Amino acid sequence: MKGKDLLSIEQLSVEEIYKIFSVAKDLKAKTKRGEQHHLLAGKTLGMIFQKASTRTRVSFEVGMWQLGGQGLFLGASDMQIGRGEPIKDTARVLSRYLDAIMIRTYSQAEVEELAEYADIPIINGLTDLLHPCQVLADLFTTLEYKGDLKGRKLAYIGDGNNMANTLIQACAKIGMDIAVATPPGYEPDAGIVGKSLAAAAASGSNVTLSNRVSTAVSEADVIYTDVWASMGQESEQIKRQKDFAGFQVNSGIMKLAKPDAIVMHCLPAHRGEEITNEILEGPQSVVFDEAENRLHVQKAIMALIMGGI
Repeated sequence: MKGKDLLSIEQLSVEEIYKIFSVAKDLKAKTKRGEQHHLLAGKTLGMIFQKASTRTRVSFEVGMWQLGGQGLFLGASDMQIGRGEPIKDTARVLSRYLDAIMIRTYSQAEVEELAEYADIPIINGLTDLLHPCQVLADLFTTLEYKGDLKGRKLAYIGDGNNMANTLIQACAKIGMDIAVATPPGYEPDAGIVGKSLAAAAASGSNVTLSNRVSTAVSEADVIYTDVWASMGQESEQIKRQKDFAGFQVNSGIMKLAKPDAIVMHCLPAHRGEEITNEILEGPQSVVFDEAENRLHVQKAIMALIMGGI
């Protein structure tokens, strides 16, 4: 995977996904044992942030340090890109200073343009369309708890946003069933769904979309939700609270899933809206293990694409 971009899970083969998981498992064990693993000594990751972040910034920056390299925070207001410098110019200049770039921004097209003109690997840290690093951590966490992925069922409840889009991509590719329940008008990206249906046919999994929560969560192994209004949608908060009534993950919803179902949320959570505090803090919740695994999975990604392994 050396030199490979990670713009979308669609770019990864099933073998590459499981290679990331294998490396993440090894690096997680070494981290827990306190063993140094400076696979990227002398390497530098540029981290471009046009959106605020807690988990993405800290996990990438700490991850690079644990790998023996350095993460360099590049806020949009601190760069010429924030004053109108073309992305292609930024890409070509930074390629001469850095070994890889992680970018967290609004537009998927910006990430793809950065990758087109850069000579170094580009990692999509989040766009409004996709969130591949988060979903790889989610699947790794599912693997830890369930032992396998193929044939399992994930139910996603809520907004058809970047999380829904990426979970659909990933589940379809690896052979995991996914059922998405959204209010009318909040469905996932149609283009992504169309491609994922073809991938699901090849992997033997099912992708289903509906406006009925009960249908989605029936016999699910994993229940997943996200905020109803993402960054940039704050003005829609009141409308969305009305539109998403009935799409809350709560004790009633959990009774429809398998008894040993786990609950996931990419965080931050609005407790009492998309998920109750009882469920988020309950015994079926794995959200903080999931958050921790951002560190281990992203370290694996960086080590693989930056030539550390």
